[in-house]
Amino acid sequence: MKAFGIISTTALFLLLGANLPAFAQEEHHDEGAKPAQHEEQAKPAAKQEQARPQKQEEQAKPAKQQAKPEKQQQEAKPQKQEQQAKSQEQHQQQQAKGQQQQQENQHQQQVKTRQNEEKSQQHQQANGQAQESQGKYARNGQKDRDGHEYNESRFGPNHHARFEENGGRYYNGRREYSYGGYWFYAGAYPAWFYQQDVYFILGADGRWYAVAYNDPSLTFQVNIG
Repeated sequence: MKAFGIISTTALFLLLGANLPAFAQEEHHDEGAKPAQHEEQAKPAAKQEQARPQKQEEQAKPAKQQAKPEKQQQEAKPQKQEQQAKSQEQHQQQQAKGQQQQQENQHQQQVKTRQNEEKSQQHQQANGQAQESQGKYARNGQKDRDGHEYNESRFGPNHHARFEENGGRYYNGRREYSYGGYWFYAGAYPAWFYQQDVYFILGADGRWYAVAYNDPSLTFQVNIG
């Protein structure tokens, strides 16, 4: 019995000794496989992490590209504002020129109106003075001392004319001027005679007179040649 027990114990140890290396190899194999499996599992994660920055960069690129038009728009704004400012300034200058031209036209029109009014007043005064002096001048059909007839169709205020200092004719040592069909002359001519319109008229005393059209108070005696 003791011998059988010893044999049984020895056989058990042998069996255990044969199985231990195999079990150790399996555990070692399992432990060796786990890091490899962990490395294979870690590789996709690393690839994903490497892919993420690239993807983020790719996603960031459109954002940068989108930022360029905004920058261009921001740069274009000052140019557009400058163009608008120039256009507005030109429009204001044109308006100012138009207003200035309009004011000048109004001023010129006012000056012309004033001048016309002054001329009209002068003519009215001249006509009034001529009417007042009718008593001093002959009437239509009256004759002078030499038989020259006064005719309102040829003489008087309605037939005023301008004479030049060197005009007319120089005859018998005197300067004569043609008027109303006769040649008139004087011993001396005043300065105003050449500076304004003049008409000739027969006086109530039978003598001829040269009269300033705009100022009938200016007068002097003339003769018929």
